[in-house]
Amino acid sequence: MTRRTRLLVFAVGGLGLLVVLVIAMAGIPGFGGGLHPYRDRAVAAGLAQRTPNVVASVNFDLRGLDTFGEELILLASVLGAATLLRTTRTERRREPPAPRSLPSTVLAGYLMLPVTLVLGLDVVVHGHLTPGGGFQGGVVLATGLHLLYVAGSYPALRRLRPLDWYEYGEAAGSGLFALTGLAGVVAGTGLLSNLLPHGSFGSLLSTGTVPLLNVAVGIGVGAGVVVLLAAFLEAEVATR
Repeated sequence: MTRRTRLLVFAVGGLGLLVVLVIAMAGIPGFGGGLHPYRDRAVAAGLAQRTPNVVASVNFDLRGLDTFGEELILLASVLGAATLLRTTRTERRREPPAPRSLPSTVLAGYLMLPVTLVLGLDVVVHGHLTPGGGFQGGVVLATGLHLLYVAGSYPALRRLRPLDWYEYGEAAGSGLFALTGLAGVVAGTGLLSNLLPHGSFGSLLSTGTVPLLNVAVGIGVGAGVVVLLAAFLEAEVATR
């Protein structure tokens, strides 16, 4: 494809996107107005599903299919990055260089590792009650593991994250999300419908399927980010 052809394709696509954006923005209510239909419906749905964190209700009750699509986008991104960063014929594996971290950094890394993992689990488990959820908690868990790398112990990080387990974990998280959604179809209430008992407002075991979907997302996102970071680290640290 020539440069002129690429510019033409970009111009056509950009013009189409501009038209769509202008049409969408023309329908936005005026700033500071009193008409907020999405907000009103989201809060009402959150209260109906006994979900204190309205954002979690939006993610899993109002737009659960979109959330599942975002999960699959992450899965495709990890797969693409791992494919692009795989070892080529001109490269070979090597032992990582000796760590050069300061003693204070090493101590902080090892001390903060369990704290960060507990925090990530808390964000996932309480995502339906307080700000947070599976996406945020999954990222905290994945980056928490890599405090070992910050502490200068790449071999310890390798032992703590056998990649086969995390690849299975990413698939398991996406699969659990899909099965939870299909359970609504089997029950006759609809795809990704909130079909479990809602429980009491503010209790840990409440809000129906929202906690289960949060856990599924947490597993998928956490495992996916670990695999993604592993691909970059292996290419940078352990490949010649």
